[in-house]
Amino acid sequence: MSRIQALILSVLAIAFVSGAAVAEVKIGYIDMQKAIQSTSKGKKAKKSLEKDFKAKKKELEKMEADLKKMSEDLEKKAMLLSDDVRGKKQAELQKEMLKYQKTVSQSQLEIQKKERELTLPIVKKLREVIEAMAKDEGYTMILEKSEQGVLWAKKDADLTDKVVKAYEKSK
Repeated sequence: MSRIQALILSVLAIAFVSGAAVAEVKIGYIDMQKAIQSTSKGKKAKKSLEKDFKAKKKELEKMEADLKKMSEDLEKKAMLLSDDVRGKKQAELQKEMLKYQKTVSQSQLEIQKKERELTLPIVKKLREVIEAMAKDEGYTMILEKSEQGVLWAKKDADLTDKVVKAYEKSK
């Protein structure tokens, strides 16, 4: 049983034990990824990230092409080179491959960091909107939709679009 399922069962059990009718329990869910990407700030963040990603991708593709050329050149000339020269060329190729791998890792970290920086304020504001909506509309619980969490729910329990609209109004 997942944590979310256990949490739902706990809420229902508490509601039942405390004498509240189970029908009074009001649960909704939100697809946070969709909500983030649906906001105007989320759309701007996505464009910015895509621009950065394309620039990094171009740089990495050039490095990859250079490495491939180096490798092919070494393979073609390997039989003509002395052991010493061939060893140096192989060491240089290996050094460039490590540099490429490091650049790939660094690029991924930079993109992830920028994504966090751009989405954190959006998530913070969405949480405020969700909390206000939950209090105003009497929700017992609002879950986050994810592949591991909410496997199925009625469409009217999906509050994503409603939260995005409230987010946009709250600016």
